[in-house]
Amino acid sequence: MINWDNIDTVLLDMDGTLLDLHFDNHFWMDHLPRLYAEKNGIPEASASTTLHGRFGSLQGTLDWYSLDYWSSQLEMDIPALKQELRHMIRLRPFALEVLQQLHAGPCEVVMVTNAHRKTLDIKMAQVDITPWFDHMVVSHELNAPKEDQAFWHNLQALHPFDPARTLLIDDTESVLDSAHRYGIAHLLTLLQPDSRHQLRIDTRFPGIHHFDEIMPGALGLAQAEPTPV
Repeated sequence: MINWDNIDTVLLDMDGTLLDLHFDNHFWMDHLPRLYAEKNGIPEASASTTLHGRFGSLQGTLDWYSLDYWSSQLEMDIPALKQELRHMIRLRPFALEVLQQLHAGPCEVVMVTNAHRKTLDIKMAQVDITPWFDHMVVSHELNAPKEDQAFWHNLQALHPFDPARTLLIDDTESVLDSAHRYGIAHLLTLLQPDSRHQLRIDTRFPGIHHFDEIMPGALGLAQAEPTPV
């Protein structure tokens, strides 16, 4: 699936790729609507409908990912509420192992996340994988989400990379589409970003279940055979 001899730069998403997306799905789809309903004295079903509609209208934009934006809009301390559930933040299987092997190999390893900086800080306080990256890039600080071509141009200016020799692993197909348009040659998705959801079978990009299917080996060169999913 991956010939590591052809890769110089590995770009890794965080939520749904390195971390189990269950934390985020539970927070935004269940926990927050319940608290919003209590705060505003409305039925939980009404709160869910209202919030999910507002979330959907901004999907793929910087505001959608911004804790500051939603704290202001909902008049709730979103970072503090996330802190209350931080025990649910978990690495996906073999995420740490693949990071350690990549770090020991010849590739430059970069986290590229749409998550707000406050989200990143909360998660790294709980599951600290920062030592295994050469750089950690937050889209808000590049003034564009990964779905936007401006993100990749700004990333290139900040940390130059050869798109033809770059691998992006991300669970969001609109992000992979954007990276493909920019010219990133090697693209991979996750088939089960949320451990509580079924495996996805309709992805348009090559997918893996867990990182052990593509473990690069101690020297960053050996290729592992994919395992059935």
